Amino acid sequence: MMKPAQIIAQATVYALFALGIGVLSTRPSYTHFDPARALIKVSFAHGGEPVTACRKRSRAELKALAANMRKASICPRQRVALRFELSLDNTVILSETLPPTGWRGDGSSKIYRRIPTTAGRHTIVAKLRDSRRDQGFDHVSRHTITLVPGQSLSIDFKPAHGGFIYE
Repeated sequence: MMKPAQIIAQATVYALFALGIGVLSTRPSYTHFDPARALIKVSFAHGGEPVTACRKRSRAELKALAANMRKASICPRQRVALRFELSLDNTVILSETLPPTGWRGDGSSKIYRRIPTTAGRHTIVAKLRDSRRDQGFDHVSRHTITLVPGQSLSIDFKPAHGGFIYE
């Protein structure tokens, strides 16, 4: 059985511990993001073209295969790496090659970047290459927007919705 002095000491220690947690949860103060600035977030997942084009099998190749393996064409699983570029007011602020995910390189290429910027009127140009070509871009979007302090602009890419989406 615990003595009254032990119970009081234990309660004091618990109270000091709780007080310490309470103080440290509010101090030092931390500002997650400067409220006078704006933020651009680039976030999307997109799969590029296959590394090589599909090839049709000849009759001799099909005949040599077992009946359950006779697929008319051979398509590679691996995809090309995406090339992405983002410009803000004619200055390239992000330029990356996005490799495909997955063990065999057959998954979507993914990106998530946070770019703090000044508030105000900006011209944003987003470019993406998702094909086997060596130069140029397949998708280009130019957008002029006015960012207010504390605003967060999200840039996504969905080909089914016309390409780049600014929200």
